[in-house]
Amino acid sequence: MQEDGSTISQRHFVEAVAYLLRETFEGSPEGQPSAYLDRGVGVFATMASVSAESASRHHNGTTIAAHTEHAKFYLDRLCEYMNGRTEDVNWEDSWLIETVDNEEWAALQSSVRNAYESCLRCLAQDRTWADMQIGMAIGLVAHSAYHLGAIRQMAKGI
Repeated sequence: MQEDGSTISQRHFVEAVAYLLRETFEGSPEGQPSAYLDRGVGVFATMASVSAESASRHHNGTTIAAHTEHAKFYLDRLCEYMNGRTEDVNWEDSWLIETVDNEEWAALQSSVRNAYESCLRCLAQDRTWADMQIGMAIGLVAHSAYHLGAIRQMAKGI
């Protein structure tokens, strides 16, 4: 609820979440203000700057490939939950990919882009935004931003 007692519209909420998700994955849009990232540092640009060999190098017990797969897995599962999934998920499965060759790294990058685009479509669906779905939508941004930061920090150490 806003200070004047009114509520924000669903459209404004979805647009705000989508804007932050776009910035997280695509980077800050040219000619528009940045919410939190420097220009050119989204998930896609960061992944493109990392080789398969570097993505497979261990840093403090994990790899860039593992963080990337986990972030993609999270996007996919949270959209399923937002759409009514009730079955449990084995989150440990999201960390199974640790090393990739060139072909696997390209495929993983492509699958992240597909998951992101699917997530935008998921957010845009006409739905009743219950508290759980609102929390999940915000979680999509926060979780993705966290993994972007982790990946960028590991990439700096390469």
